[in-house]
Amino acid sequence: MASHLRSASVPSSPRSGEINIEQQLRSLQASTSSPSSTIETVCDGLRRLGDIYDCIDELTSLHSSQALFCKPQQRIAVEQELESSIVLLDLCDAMHVSFSELKATVQDMQLVIKRGDDAALHAKITSWFRLTNKAQNQFKKISKKSSCADQESCRVIKLLAEARETSVKMIKSSLDLPSKQIVMPNSSKWSLVSKALQKTRFTCKEEQLQVLELDISDLESGVETLFRRLIQSRVSLLNTLSL
Repeated sequence: MASHLRSASVPSSPRSGEINIEQQLRSLQASTSSPSSTIETVCDGLRRLGDIYDCIDELTSLHSSQALFCKPQQRIAVEQELESSIVLLDLCDAMHVSFSELKATVQDMQLVIKRGDDAALHAKITSWFRLTNKAQNQFKKISKKSSCADQESCRVIKLLAEARETSVKMIKSSLDLPSKQIVMPNSSKWSLVSKALQKTRFTCKEEQLQVLELDISDLESGVETLFRRLIQSRVSLLNTLSL
């Protein structure tokens, strides 16, 4: 589906490695910002981000990069990026919790559909909207703490900052897409929830809810994988500073 970075992760030169990463970031940003972007697209994007971080780590481990990081100005840039990466880790952690809560709510919806309990289903739909709003607010609160790389930073640090910013956008998409799968009862467009004969009755398509549950599981797994990959990236940078 997506071109894999690992197969060509060892650059013939630092510059060619940087260009490769830049191209992959551009491609990733284009695919996820497209109006036709789907949950599958985002899940694939989260996996590709892990590959991109692997490639950046290889650049970080090069002697030329480590020598550059020893310069006072670049050392400060590395420390700033380490600080900014904490924001992304917090974001991944918060969204992982949100996905777990949303998945549990979808599972509850399926159970009440089987029981034919319209009142309970209405309550679960209300809970879904409350949880999605809560997750959106958490995202806004955490993500606004993120900062851009200093213009004087070396290219490797700028690539790390760009990968981080792309990760934030990817996480935003991973939250937005599931939220659109269930719409408000008074909406003219229906997705997984459709208005029945009476305004207080709802019919949910159980099969689609099962698909949504699997989609959320994939997103949850993708964010968790990205979280672990970010930890590895931080360790690489911290090791570089200790040299």
